[in-house]
Amino acid sequence: MQEMILSIMEQFGYIGVFLLITIENIFPPIPSEVVLLFGGFMTTYTKLNVVIMIVAATLGSLVGAIVLYYIGKILNKERLKRIVSGRVGKVLRLKEKDIDKADEWFDKKGNKAVFFCRFVPIVRSLISIPAGMSEMPMFKFLIYTITGSAIWNTVLIVVGNRVGENWEDILGIFDQYSHITVIVLALVFVAVCFWFYWKRVKKPKK
Repeated sequence: MQEMILSIMEQFGYIGVFLLITIENIFPPIPSEVVLLFGGFMTTYTKLNVVIMIVAATLGSLVGAIVLYYIGKILNKERLKRIVSGRVGKVLRLKEKDIDKADEWFDKKGNKAVFFCRFVPIVRSLISIPAGMSEMPMFKFLIYTITGSAIWNTVLIVVGNRVGENWEDILGIFDQYSHITVIVLALVFVAVCFWFYWKRVKKPKK
């Protein structure tokens, strides 16, 4: 996959970066670190410019985020409540009030979540779905998405530009960051599931 990504970028430049980052936001398994670090490196031996490279990457992040936002909007709160009110809800032990609580939490913390999650692998993409589901105002969503994505893209592109042909060495560091983050998120998810199970199933009835 990495060779294909590099080939697309060398052939299409800014447009290639834009398309790859757009796809990466919709399909998280595509490594944005490769695109951004190599994009920074490309600015050292081609006519490509660092600033325009950052703009192309950030526009790609924004377009991908908007697609997922509207997917979340289609899967809105009312539809989820109808789903959990049936057999699925019984199996997962979810109730309509759980959806309301999650929606209330996002209303309060959504701004921070959309911003800070742009620095977290996989979650940086998926956070757009609950934003759409809770109908976060589009203006706020765009502002926090652009700001968070621009910071992440700038850091990696500038690093790629500074280290030049050694960009793959730095890629290893970001790979470790991604792996550690995924492990932490998995542990948090397991802990939340255990807490939820204990509260709903094992908690003694009074």
